[in-house]
Amino acid sequence: MAEAALSPAIAEAAASRLPPLIVAAERIAATVMQGVHGRRRSGHGDAFWQFRPYTAGDAAARVDWRQSAKADRLFVRETEWEAAQTVLLWRDPSPSMQWRSSRELETKAHRADLLLLALASLLLRGGERVRLIPGDRRAFMGRAALPALAAALMRPVPEGSPELDLSVPRHARLVMFGDFLQPIPQIQAALASFAARPVRGQMLQVMDPAEETLPYSGRIRFDGLEGEAPLLVPRVETIRGLYAERLAAHRDGISTMARAAGWGFATHRTDQPPHAALLALWQALAPS
Repeated sequence: MAEAALSPAIAEAAASRLPPLIVAAERIAATVMQGVHGRRRSGHGDAFWQFRPYTAGDAAARVDWRQSAKADRLFVRETEWEAAQTVLLWRDPSPSMQWRSSRELETKAHRADLLLLALASLLLRGGERVRLIPGDRRAFMGRAALPALAAALMRPVPEGSPELDLSVPRHARLVMFGDFLQPIPQIQAALASFAARPVRGQMLQVMDPAEETLPYSGRIRFDGLEGEAPLLVPRVETIRGLYAERLAAHRDGISTMARAAGWGFATHRTDQPPHAALLALWQALAPS
């Protein structure tokens, strides 16, 4: 599988948008976090979580005397429930993700990057380990790791379906961001390989609104972004209904496969606010 090479100009453009992209992702994550509870819970563990006032029934050994000396009441030191898991994140690197139907819209790749980083921000705040695939085997942890994760996201990666290396923990979770317009058998093969690990997760289909509505009319030539032959349609409006049927059938096929594998599947358009999609992903990954 050949590695996708970035030209110097594209690489520089990708690097230049890193700080604004991180700021936007953090802002979206903070908005979602306001309405949901964090993933950390009190329990048995070694990591400090919080102080809380002493209540009747608490063991004397749990009292933190140093903290209590600062006030006129007793405080108990609670540790964090060790529920940290590894969450794998993948964004489709194929050329089709660079498309947008209007200058007023983001490319699908930009929106996928934004959602991926916003989700990573929530996960890192919640104490989870986050890894990008494909790529190196680093596990990012802590809120301070987000810039490094974002920089790793901008590096060129091989095109095609994600592959799991042997270092991926069993029962890790995987979140995939892409347009998922490739043939159904290819998607099915990828899901089958994940189920064999076993790895479960979520798929978010990121689409441009024009890919759903086909709003064009008249004689239109469609040029593929991934080596497809050009397609000349004399009257686009005459095929709009058939196009909608085939897109719905494609989505139904992906959704059926995802459910069978214990995965979740959702769709998102680049003309929609990102908050709802991020909230749905965050809730789907929440511990039961």
